[in-house]
Amino acid sequence: MERRRLGRTGHMNSAVAFGSAALGRVDQDTADRAIQTALDGGVNHIDVAPSYGDAELRWKPWMPRIRERIFLGCKTRERTREAAWAQLNRSLERLGTDRLDLYQLHSVGRLHGLDAAMAKGGALETLIRARDEGLTRWLGITGHTHDAPSTLYGALTRVDEFDTVMFPLNFVLFSIPHYRRDYERLLALCQEREIGIQIIKTVAKDPWGDRPRTHTTWYEPFADQPRIDAAVAFVLSQPVTTLCSAGDVTVLPRILDAAERYHRLAETEQAALLATAGQYHTPFVGEWA
Repeated sequence: MERRRLGRTGHMNSAVAFGSAALGRVDQDTADRAIQTALDGGVNHIDVAPSYGDAELRWKPWMPRIRERIFLGCKTRERTREAAWAQLNRSLERLGTDRLDLYQLHSVGRLHGLDAAMAKGGALETLIRARDEGLTRWLGITGHTHDAPSTLYGALTRVDEFDTVMFPLNFVLFSIPHYRRDYERLLALCQEREIGIQIIKTVAKDPWGDRPRTHTTWYEPFADQPRIDAAVAFVLSQPVTTLCSAGDVTVLPRILDAAERYHRLAETEQAALLATAGQYHTPFVGEWA
């Protein structure tokens, strides 16, 4: 699998990171098969969070074998220093490791969440302490919602503590003019500061609405290989570092396959794909709006 430099961390990152939300509600045997598939496919970056059910515990048996050869990123949705510190230590225990490579403020999609995390006594103080005490090497910030690129841009202009960002991008979101504008502004700042860019929601197709859920993702993902191929190729044709695999173990092998075979889309190919975006919808509706 292609490797790309994760900004100023210097880590040569697999083009696909393992999105551990997929492990949150599966048993250990199922998790083991998915993990082995990812490792065999060249994945060297794990993205996990305490809000992903039992995902941290599913990685614990693997840590003695793989810790030295993977880049481990974890997160906190807590917004106060004390709560984030407690959660960090719980995550380390559940993962079975004494350190992370990347610790991130999780799901800071709107300015009120950013304000809380960056206030005196906020969670950002825990991230800095964790770095100072050797519990992590690098710091990051992630966001959902249509406001995420704008909010993350605001975070980067307030402080220079963040080494990576993570936010949604796919050809459907890219076709929304204000989202593309905010993404391109954030991209330019990340390139200027050598900040690593991680992408989520690459294969998001639609909100579920009232339809039966056939996958464990909170949005409906593309499930057919040709559309996954196109969605993955579109994101990897952007100047980003890595995309996180979807939160469903059945979709993982198709994303890995798409990343292994992708070619950088020409402008005409991107335009043709963007012309189909109107058939699908952003997942950020209702509670995610």
